[in-house]
Amino acid sequence: MLNVNELQKKYKEKAVLENVSFQMKPGEIVGLVGENGAGKSTLLQLLATVMKPTQGDIQLGDLSYVSNVKEIRREIGYVPQEIAIWEEFTVEENMLFFEKLSWKKRTKEECRQLCLDMQLTHWKEGVQSLSGGMKRKLNLAISLLHNPVLLLLDEPTVGIDLKSKMEIGSYLRNLAKNEGKMIMYISHDMDEITTVCDRVYSIGKDPFYMDLLTKNEISVEQLK
Repeated sequence: MLNVNELQKKYKEKAVLENVSFQMKPGEIVGLVGENGAGKSTLLQLLATVMKPTQGDIQLGDLSYVSNVKEIRREIGYVPQEIAIWEEFTVEENMLFFEKLSWKKRTKEECRQLCLDMQLTHWKEGVQSLSGGMKRKLNLAISLLHNPVLLLLDEPTVGIDLKSKMEIGSYLRNLAKNEGKMIMYISHDMDEITTVCDRVYSIGKDPFYMDLLTKNEISVEQLK
C-alpha cells in the first residue's frame, strides 16, 4: 500500500503541490492527469525520492520516506519522460549493464525474458537502429530489473506508434494483475488512460480532465 498524506512542494514561495493526499493498493494502475504545470511530474519525482517534499509524509508499506530512503528506493521503478539508455549499446548490452547496477541480480536469460515479455525481440540489435516504441520498451524493462513493487511512469508511451502503445499497456495490466504491482501512470492520451488505468487522479484546478473522464465512466478523483 502507498499512502500519501498532505504532501506539499514549494519552489521558493510558489506552491506546486498543496495538501495532496491519496492511496494506492497492490494490483492497481492509477492514472495521473492534469494540464501542463499542474505538478504531475513533480509528484512522481517526490514519490521516486528524486526530490524531498516541503512538508507531508509518504509511506510505502510500513516504511516512511522520511527515515527509510535507501530501503524505499529498492522498491521503486521510475521511468521519466526522457529515455535513459545507451544509444551506442545493443539491447543486450544495455540490459546487462544496468543489471550490474541493480540491487537484484538477474541472469542473462532473465534479462532477455523481461524484454521478450513486452515484445522487445531485438536482443542483439543496436539501440540507435530501434524504433521509438522499442526504445521505450527497453527503458521500461530496465526499470523492472530489480523487481520493484511501485512503478512510476511519466508518459512512457509518448511519441510512439499505436501497436507499441497497446503492447506496453497490455504488459502493464498483466504486471499489475498477476504480480500485484502498484503503477502510477501519467499520460495526456485519454484513450490510453481509460484503457490502461483502473482509476484516475486529476491534479490542478482545471476541471476539464475531471469532466472528460467522468463522461467516459472511469473513476476519477480530484487532487488539490
